[in-house]
Amino acid sequence: MRLAHAGHHVIVGSRDADRAQAVVTQLDPRGAGTIRGATNDVAAAGDVVVVATPWESAIATARALRDTLAGRTVVSMVNALSREGRELVPYAPPRGSMAAELAATLPTSAVVGAFHHLPAALMEDLDSGLDADVVVVGDDEGAVARVASLIDEVAGLHAVVAGSLSLAGAVEAFTAVCISVNIRHRVHSYVRLAGLSR
Repeated sequence: MRLAHAGHHVIVGSRDADRAQAVVTQLDPRGAGTIRGATNDVAAAGDVVVVATPWESAIATARALRDTLAGRTVVSMVNALSREGRELVPYAPPRGSMAAELAATLPTSAVVGAFHHLPAALMEDLDSGLDADVVVVGDDEGAVARVASLIDEVAGLHAVVAGSLSLAGAVEAFTAVCISVNIRHRVHSYVRLAGLSR
């Protein structure tokens, strides 16, 4: 919704286009861009593709779209987390992160990790006053720069490039801390890194 608010044309993908469109009708981006629902293969043909599925289905979804995603920038915001009581704990995938798993599944795509620590409730509310840093990691410098630029266009978000995809495991795991803090304190907190020039 915030991407559309910033003037971009967004496609929300699903296995069922009607289901995607039903989600879209509940959104009000109030901007110059557009949002429409479509199948995953239509969404995968976008300039920048964000994988935002539950972690258990992310690899299978990406594998089915491998040919369409070839040569594209693919953003992983996937976190492998498991709930234990009132906390979430991180699960370490075999390659250390979900972003690395996606990179291995999509060898001809440029995989970038971003958007992991953002509270959905504040993202959906354009009047929430959100002022969050978004940690960005990746091995393809051009793709990282493209994603960082896109983030900086979005109201309430600031891109912070951290380094290579080898850092994705730490970034993803910290999401468990963020969500557990929110559950314990009944808030919608987010990440701000002090000391950076804005």
